Amino acid sequence: MRRWGFAALVITGTAAGQWNQFRGPNGAGVDSSTGFPTEFSASKNVVWKTPVPFGQSSPVIAGDRLYFTASEGGKLVTICLDRRSGKESWRREVKPDRSAKLFRANDPASPTAVADENGVYAFFGDYGLIAYSTEGKERWNIRLGPFKNFYGMAASPILAGDLIVLVCDQQSASFLLAVDRATGKQRWRTARAGMDVGWATPVVFRPAGGPAEVIVLGSTRLDSYYLATGERHWWTPLQSMGALGVPAVLGDQVLVATPGSAEPWMPTFEGMLAKYDKDKDGKLSYEEFRADPDLGEHFGWLDANNDNFITASEWNGAREMTKGPFGAVAIRPGSTQGQLADSAVRWRFQKGLPMIPAPLLYQNVYYMVRDGGVVTALNPTNGQLIKQGRSPEALGEYYASPVAADGKVFFANVDGKITVMKAGASLEVLAVNDLGEEVHATPALDQGRIYVRTRMAMYCFGTTR
Repeated sequence: MRRWGFAALVITGTAAGQWNQFRGPNGAGVDSSTGFPTEFSASKNVVWKTPVPFGQSSPVIAGDRLYFTASEGGKLVTICLDRRSGKESWRREVKPDRSAKLFRANDPASPTAVADENGVYAFFGDYGLIAYSTEGKERWNIRLGPFKNFYGMAASPILAGDLIVLVCDQQSASFLLAVDRATGKQRWRTARAGMDVGWATPVVFRPAGGPAEVIVLGSTRLDSYYLATGERHWWTPLQSMGALGVPAVLGDQVLVATPGSAEPWMPTFEGMLAKYDKDKDGKLSYEEFRADPDLGEHFGWLDANNDNFITASEWNGAREMTKGPFGAVAIRPGSTQGQLADSAVRWRFQKGLPMIPAPLLYQNVYYMVRDGGVVTALNPTNGQLIKQGRSPEALGEYYASPVAADGKVFFANVDGKITVMKAGASLEVLAVNDLGEEVHATPALDQGRIYVRTRMAMYCFGTTR
């Protein structure tokens, strides 16, 4: 987990640019239709509501089918609903090849699927890629993994021409993969040396006069790869706290926003030993380390070799990863091959940065939302602050990324409150809609309808039935 700058897929029998992957057409988070409701709730402007298993993947739409994934009863599930009625058309289950222990904030079905006129393509970290037809018949599958990622896999596959492209960043042996969407046959696979854990979905960038590129945000770099071959084209250092941001494309520039720090935010290993090394053996066991109130639950990330101890080498490697250039930045790569010059960074802004939600570019405003309901609006051409505000009735955590249509921007927090803001510089709050149930997934927008996945249900909201 997306953005503008590459050709929209035409779905047979529907309008071009339907919401067929994470954050919709080109991953932009923007829909071109109108008629979206401003006010909605569990009892207002509900077109339909369907109970669904818990999951954090977002719904996607192709034609009259809505697809999403879940984990239920030890099975990895792909579900198809009728977009118009919400009735379940089919569900297919596969058994995971393994059951990796995940950090509490993730689940086995976090990656969002991608769909086209032929069906749906789903990725599960404990299984791999699997393709189903529109009627639910398995077309092909590719086993992938096991992955070493303490926090779990969450990057979503994207559709780029006749390819399915997937980023698999982990604590070792990270890679970028492209397969033929019709057959599942591998077209290319490129190692991502030096990349640690990450969850960023790639975007496609089509520079004027040049071949298409795949832009990938990693834990310490922003990379460009040629779409046709997977060969790395250019790169620039960028600290991302684990590759949570998602790039955007504005003309000949790539925009990305990542939290970070100019200095390591983790304490020194010597300081940790003084606090927690009870047996004085120069390393930290799980029992010793879990006493730390801030990092204790992250032992699995820091124990890189899985020997149940954190050593100075492992600690210092992770500590160095937490510093470097960061912020909301605009990069103009030009025709550079290899590492970009510092002058390629056109602007940088380092306040109000989101941790999980991807930024949104809509009607010449670059929106970022962070925990606490803080919204920062930037001018995307020069990085200047337009305004910073807050949705006072929708504080708390934000996992879902903002989306926009019809002159409105939608921000959903974990508590299930969805703020609707008027697009533009004012950050005017039009409504705060309380669904009364957790929302982890990014909403989908299509033809005047808002599709929201809560912890227990899939909702379709609209002003008319």
